[in-house]
Amino acid sequence: MAQNEQFFRTTDVDGVPGPARDIVGYGEHPPQVRWSGGAKVAIQVVVNYEEGSEKTFAMGDNVNDGMYELPFAVEDQRDLAVESMYEYGSRAGIWRLFRIFDHADIPATFFGAAVALERNPAVAKKITARGDEVAGHGYRWSNHYEMTKDEEREAIRRAVASIEKSCGTRPVGWYCREMSVNTRDLVVEEGGFLYDSDTYNEDLPYWATVNGRNHLIVPYSLVVNDARYIMGTGYGSPEQFLETAKATLDRLRNDGDDLGRMMSIGLHPRISGNPARADALARFITYAQGFDDVTFMRRIDLAKSFADQVPAP
Repeated sequence: MAQNEQFFRTTDVDGVPGPARDIVGYGEHPPQVRWSGGAKVAIQVVVNYEEGSEKTFAMGDNVNDGMYELPFAVEDQRDLAVESMYEYGSRAGIWRLFRIFDHADIPATFFGAAVALERNPAVAKKITARGDEVAGHGYRWSNHYEMTKDEEREAIRRAVASIEKSCGTRPVGWYCREMSVNTRDLVVEEGGFLYDSDTYNEDLPYWATVNGRNHLIVPYSLVVNDARYIMGTGYGSPEQFLETAKATLDRLRNDGDDLGRMMSIGLHPRISGNPARADALARFITYAQGFDDVTFMRRIDLAKSFADQVPAP
């Protein structure tokens, strides 16, 4: 019986590192919130700006990043195809996304890898000029679970300092590549952050207690996310992205109650910056702007609005 005990557990085991799990959340009665202009649904367009900070032989990592358009892998040497795909995002794709945002007059939040912004100052300048938000996305686009606690602490510190230098203001939001069990503790320890997005478990922000401090979580999503164009269980065409985005918004607007909720759209310049995919994004934005009860917000503004309506306990 002892060796199979884990199959019959009903609670978590004490002493396992990381935050405690909350299976219940808001349950049947989430808080009643409204967003900018009294909107029922707040859409955050999130651009993951990572190009130039990913793992490459060119930067001494002795490995090539695997998030590529085709299921090919070059080992033990530079993969120039993968590198050039990332370069498409920083050279062409990001500027196509900016044109879409400018035309639609909507704000965006950038999950910015610090080194990516360092290596393309024009992008940092454009983000700043538009008044978009930059949330910390790591010093480089690296898995935080692969780091020791001290390495991760230093990576967070360097990311904050670098982004502040590149963009003029420090990040107050955080979302890294594959968080570790220490990430949230270290974000709160660093200080200066209003929220993190290292979770996928809600349609609304919520408060957590971290080392005795109130800390706001603004969940992210991998559903209306362009990574699914190139990952296994993903979109076969831009039309599928568009259909999923529309269906998500339609259900959030009419979810069987009168509650406000949030919708996250995840983008990458090297993926959605391609013309056909960018066109689907532009069409969705036009669709969403046709509703009076929908608004586009930066994540920082959504976090502040939620905190005003649902104060920390």
